[in-house]
Amino acid sequence: MLIQFGQDLGNYLYDVFVAKFDFWLAFGLVAQLLFTARFLVQWISSERAGQSVVPMAFWFFSMAGGLMTLIYGVAKREPVIILGQSLATIIYIRNIMLIVKSRGSGSKVEKN
Repeated sequence: MLIQFGQDLGNYLYDVFVAKFDFWLAFGLVAQLLFTARFLVQWISSERAGQSVVPMAFWFFSMAGGLMTLIYGVAKREPVIILGQSLATIIYIRNIMLIVKSRGSGSKVEKN
């Protein structure tokens, strides 16, 4: 039973990652790597700061990975990915806009 399971799993993985390998699979894998990189960036930044921080690079990796994943979902006609990444990508872009805006206004000192 375990031998059959191992063989079936091997056949499944071969089918998914080798036999069906094409441009879109490569594109989707790169998108997922970018999306995963955001957590590594956040973790390394937090370790360096000694507290939890969310660096600007986190949002850029989120936006790039999310947008690429959205494109992948549209190309592959995957409604779950399309719905999930559509809103998420808008949120990532909005966060970047808010950070840029606050940095621009934060450099001015108010005088009373």
